[in-house]
Amino acid sequence: MSNADRHGLIAKAVRDSGGATVPELAELTGASEMTIRRDLDTLAAQGVLERVRGGARTLLLRGEEPPFALRAHEAIDAKQRIAAEICALIADGESVLLDSGTTCLEVARLLRERPVTVMPLSLQAIHLLGETPGPVTLMVPGGRPRAAEGALTGPLTLASLAALRFDTAIIGCCGLTATDGLTAYDLDDAAVKKAGIASARRVIVAADGSKLGHTAYAHVGPATLLHTVVTDASAPADETAALENAGTTVRRT
Repeated sequence: MSNADRHGLIAKAVRDSGGATVPELAELTGASEMTIRRDLDTLAAQGVLERVRGGARTLLLRGEEPPFALRAHEAIDAKQRIAAEICALIADGESVLLDSGTTCLEVARLLRERPVTVMPLSLQAIHLLGETPGPVTLMVPGGRPRAAEGALTGPLTLASLAALRFDTAIIGCCGLTATDGLTAYDLDDAAVKKAGIASARRVIVAADGSKLGHTAYAHVGPATLLHTVVTDASAPADETAALENAGTTVRRT
């Protein structure tokens, strides 16, 4: 098991149970207790969990959005497959709005090798797209980054979106159901997603299977606004069927 896979497994176990001991995590991963202690120190430094005597406990409150550092360790393979499928839907020369979030960051890794114009809505993606010369054209919006998340929000972000029109908006997902539509955990983030959808000719949602069938706090818009949802094989079949019945194309990777 790679370090990244082990860290992801540890983060999920601590999040799901609220806490775990070093021996429990060693048994779960097959690693030594010394390795687990080092892993917990690393994850605690990243803000994924809290280190306590003999193990770790979650920093996440019930119903709260998991932090970026934690989500970055979850469903990595699925997010990479989703990103590849989304990039296959993007034609050279397109103008693309790229939302914040860990799955959209994987999309950014692939788009930096493409002759497209991209306006990212996160500091992580802006850094990634701007760090090396390539065929991609980077557009940087205004805005205020959310702490730890790096997502840009506020009046300057909304003004940037209102001033432009994109061929495609790639929107991250906190929750999506056919009944409640697209939802987010943060009201400011929901406002940015709504403005991004309004600024684009086509809307593609990037959502690993855990997001489908889930409803978050802030409403973004109905499922009928979404042209395509790209998800993975873990997505609930009843929810994907309901989205397709509502007129949204669903692609499983």
